[in-house]
Amino acid sequence: MAQDVLNDLNMVRNIGIMAHIDAGKTTTTERILYYTGKNYKIGETHDGASTMDFMAQEQERGITIQSAATTCFWKRQTHDVDDRYQINIIDTPGHVDFTAEVERSLRVLDGAVAVFDGKEGVEPQSETVWRQADKYSVPRICFINKMDKLGADFYYSVKTIKEKLGATPLVIQLPIGAENDFVGVVDLIRMKAYVWNDVKDDMGAHYDTVDIPEDLQERAEQYRAELMDQVAEADDELVEKYLETGELTEEEMRAGIRKLTIERKAFPVTCGSAFKDKGVQPMLDAVVDFLPSPEDVPSIKGFKPGDESVEIDRKPVNTDPFAALVFKISTHPFYGKLVFVRVYSGEVKPGDSVYDSTKSKKERVGKIFQMHADKENPVDSAEAGNIYTFVGLKNVSTGDTLCDEKNPISLESMTFPDPVIEVAVEPKTKADQEKMSLALAKLSDEDPTFQVKTD
Repeated sequence: MAQDVLNDLNMVRNIGIMAHIDAGKTTTTERILYYTGKNYKIGETHDGASTMDFMAQEQERGITIQSAATTCFWKRQTHDVDDRYQINIIDTPGHVDFTAEVERSLRVLDGAVAVFDGKEGVEPQSETVWRQADKYSVPRICFINKMDKLGADFYYSVKTIKEKLGATPLVIQLPIGAENDFVGVVDLIRMKAYVWNDVKDDMGAHYDTVDIPEDLQERAEQYRAELMDQVAEADDELVEKYLETGELTEEEMRAGIRKLTIERKAFPVTCGSAFKDKGVQPMLDAVVDFLPSPEDVPSIKGFKPGDESVEIDRKPVNTDPFAALVFKISTHPFYGKLVFVRVYSGEVKPGDSVYDSTKSKKERVGKIFQMHADKENPVDSAEAGNIYTFVGLKNVSTGDTLCDEKNPISLESMTFPDPVIEVAVEPKTKADQEKMSLALAKLSDEDPTFQVKTD
């Protein structure tokens, strides 16, 4: 049965999860998949059972090497609980060796969650991925994770976002307790507290909404006043109302925060402990509340193939001609070559032909999937604004533009760093020569920074 895909682009979020290695990025992603009902058993990185780390090497080392794409659905828990959102998550590596994978995924995202270690705050690789996200103008929210860790300090971490990244944090939550006593968060928009009671086997799926603890009341009021000052700056109407009444409604605060986030003037900060199953659901609410939908980002610009002086604009609508960017290729044991694409405009169905304007070749789309890490859900069509996996494309490479042959377009290709290490390999026997050549060709197909030449 074809998996349902939301047709209302307003309800779609294409996000990445980025971080310094070991800030708990994959664990955070695992929790998201669990609470959105995509995963029935939580995989732990340290058990080697994580969903997004589906390559054997990733599970063995407990780190994320390739960026896997997965689709899940979410209904907010803190307000307007009936709205259903589709979240496409690209899990990006935090290890400095895998910079190309990060750059590649940032090209096709509309927003991101930056995960920080609650004890360390901003670390060197968090700075690197933050700058990469700046380069591609990606709006972000921050999730200060590991609040249960010895030495965790939310306020220090927020300070490092200001000082090391030069960014404006919008603190929308405060932690309740820290280290072993971390039990939940204060929502500064609703002025309510969410407390997780460690119920056995519940995996943090349920929490209680209660009044703010007395010892935090004063601090919460102070931070809320600061938040309102910042939010009021979002537009003239809010400033006027705030100056007149000294108060903003929840809706006005959300609208102001959303505007500041999408314009990248400020970055909402949430907190929690993914490993201890606390704080992930309110962070998911912040993803759908504050990160842009494909309709909120500028339309994609490209140029006429062979003539860069002619600029072409494509809007995220199905009625515009088809245009998509290949951002990843991987090999599947059963389907062969899986081509991950971000569709920017138009639509395409299984069996349709598409034009690879980078290689000036026609290709036929066999099947179309939405991926859940390494499981595939077939869909009836690939539509504007969403992320899909195509099967059946033979000669496509990462960074290629796929489009409508009658209305060709070239999207800006991806830039990758040059390799820094060179090694010579040779087969054991003459008979293995062909096998080795095929394997190396596959690797260079999947990884644009991996170059092969015969000497």
